Amino acid sequence: MRYLPLTPSDRAQMLARVGVNSIDALFQDVPAFARFDGPIAGLPLAQGELAVERHMQRLSHASVAAGSVPFFCGAGAYRHAVPASVDHLIQRSEFLTTYTPYQPEMAQGTVQTLFEFQTQVAGLLACDVANASMYDGSTACAEAVVMAARITKRRKVVFSGGLHPHYRRSARTLAKHSGLDIAGLPIAIDDEAAVLAAVDQDTACVVVQCPNVFGTLTDFTELARAVQAKGALLIAIFTEAVAFGLVKPPGDMGADIVAGEGQSIGNALNFGGPYVGLFATKDKYVRQMPGRLAGETVDADGNRGFVLTLSTREQHIRRDKATSNICTNSGLCALAFSIHMTLLGDKGLKHLAQLNHEAACETADAVSTLEGVELVSPSFFNEFAVRVPGSAAKVVDAMAAEGVLGGVPYSRLRQEPGFDDVLLIAATETTTADDIAALADTLKKVI
Repeated sequence: MRYLPLTPSDRAQMLARVGVNSIDALFQDVPAFARFDGPIAGLPLAQGELAVERHMQRLSHASVAAGSVPFFCGAGAYRHAVPASVDHLIQRSEFLTTYTPYQPEMAQGTVQTLFEFQTQVAGLLACDVANASMYDGSTACAEAVVMAARITKRRKVVFSGGLHPHYRRSARTLAKHSGLDIAGLPIAIDDEAAVLAAVDQDTACVVVQCPNVFGTLTDFTELARAVQAKGALLIAIFTEAVAFGLVKPPGDMGADIVAGEGQSIGNALNFGGPYVGLFATKDKYVRQMPGRLAGETVDADGNRGFVLTLSTREQHIRRDKATSNICTNSGLCALAFSIHMTLLGDKGLKHLAQLNHEAACETADAVSTLEGVELVSPSFFNEFAVRVPGSAAKVVDAMAAEGVLGGVPYSRLRQEPGFDDVLLIAATETTTADDIAALADTLKKVI
């Protein structure tokens, strides 16, 4: 059965309508050297359905499920236990099939869940207002940078050396094409003093992270005051939302804009996505905030209702009037986040955070006593950095061969002289005492 139902006559009519003689003419702007010509090497031209299914199953066996072996990988994506009720509820048809709530009278349930999600995010991050989610943490970071430039009318952006390299690259891409100047500081475990020294009268914003990519916890309260005294904004980034069950939230540190990844709550690893970006800010900046904003109102009869409020991006298709190129949100992932947060409650989130921190402390104690291993994160929540003898990437490969996924080498995120031996290790509530013992024993064996 063919999956392309168009006949040659159909294609001819379409080509005639657009004014070209062949399909190849549609690609004339692509340089010849960049066009692929011929079949893909090693890929058969055709296979039956059963043969393809068996082949895909064989390929899947090369993957190792996070729960099947001791697992200490993090670096921006974390393994947490997601209650079965979360997946059950988000698969209800009224949630799973809804998309964009353009007509609130037909989508009250969807808009209400977005409103509740925003309320939870604002509370978690201690900010005045949050939007209805972004694509993921890295794009939320990029949008925060551009938003800060709009507010301050300045062009310089300062990146902390502890910012996750993937977030740095995403923000740099959007900033470059928005005409902003990037001042990225050297990679550092902790560089609060260097960040402040880089701020001048042209600085639009300073981008910091807590916990940062090395797991380091920093109270940015004084830095926020100093940055704001120079007319710039402080953007606080995070990759581990569970941390704010124990750690002082960025809003309480005085951050102007807070952005990061919400995957840890309600969303499994899923091979890297889809995830859910969280974005919050101070009330006075709400009209510059990207993405959607759900609000509460009343209908003509005085009944409580919910609508998309202020202005959505689609009402300003002209690029010069748009606050963002984000035209939708991670609705289903945001719903999963909201359901999990509701099940946890304040006490549950705090308890979950305590379990994470305790597991990380026990893991750090077990590995930092090994000869040749040095703990380099001065403080941490559930992830920390160690230096190991030689190449951290080779150490990780050797541990994987022994059946232990022992962390993420920093070099996998960014190649940087002096950091080839840095290994990022994360522990969560899913980490057991046997897992920790296996990590310590295997690490001792391979270094």
